Amino acid sequence: MTSLRKLIGTLGVTALALAMVAGAHAQNKPYPSKPVTLVVPFAAGGAADQLARVLAQSIGNKLGQPIVVDARSGAGGTVGAGVVARAEADGHTLLLVTAGHAGTGELYKSLPFHPLNDFAPVAGLAVSPVVIATNAKSTYKTIQDLVADAKARPGVLNCAGGGGGATVTNLAFELLKAELKLDITSVPYRGSAPATTALLSGEIDCNSDAVASFLPQIKAGNLRALAVSTARRSTYLLDVPTVAETVLPKFDAAAWYGILAPKGTPQPVIAKLHHAFVEALNDPAVKERLNGLGAEPTGTSPADFGKFMASETDRWSAVIRRLGLKAE
Repeated sequence: MTSLRKLIGTLGVTALALAMVAGAHAQNKPYPSKPVTLVVPFAAGGAADQLARVLAQSIGNKLGQPIVVDARSGAGGTVGAGVVARAEADGHTLLLVTAGHAGTGELYKSLPFHPLNDFAPVAGLAVSPVVIATNAKSTYKTIQDLVADAKARPGVLNCAGGGGGATVTNLAFELLKAELKLDITSVPYRGSAPATTALLSGEIDCNSDAVASFLPQIKAGNLRALAVSTARRSTYLLDVPTVAETVLPKFDAAAWYGILAPKGTPQPVIAKLHHAFVEALNDPAVKERLNGLGAEPTGTSPADFGKFMASETDRWSAVIRRLGLKAE
């Protein structure tokens, strides 16, 4: 009986040891060990979604696993961001973040996550000018025409700012309105694509969005770009003046994109992801497609991207407080 007990005990210890080894082996599987989900927190078809899909195949090839683009729109991007904040911190769920993420903490006071503290920066991806555009059939030929009409008919014009809510395209337009004392009704949409559709149909008078959302329709002659928000003219729209050189000196705002992972994601995983994204941004085929979207690649390091996000959060949070903006 004693020998039997010893044998059972030995088998139990052996089974436990094997289980521990198996668990350690599972934890030490080369990353990534399964498909990676890239959450885009806006509607499919918008600038962020297009950028994600341009990068997905190249990144997947470099990591050896498919990149699944998952559009999770809602509440100014906070629905998708919340999904990633709650995800396992193993690098298999990522967030394609836009500049509007910097304002979510101020706009949405009861978020179940912190826009900075609950994420790990992976890479800055690209920057893009914000463009103010109208339907090509509009009587507005210049940004001055739009401003003059808005002042002459306060409260009559209806315009969107990207998808509304926590997007820098919306915040930049609201800041422009405040600085110029324009009474223009803001019309919120669930994303860039539906807002652009509304502009094309004549449902709204103007829209402010990243150049990526407008460029195909501008090239096709369906939309007219009136001005860009950046301090310098866009290399993609050299004939379009800046807001600063036309109606509001020193005005400067840009859309930007980056990648975040859940807080606690291991540094080796962050490093591998950053390397893969930078390689993809340097891929000639990807560069060509980014050019078509009007986005200039950056490839910012995790540390620098984290500092940049903190600076942008301070900037746009102050704008939101100053203007008294509320979440739609």
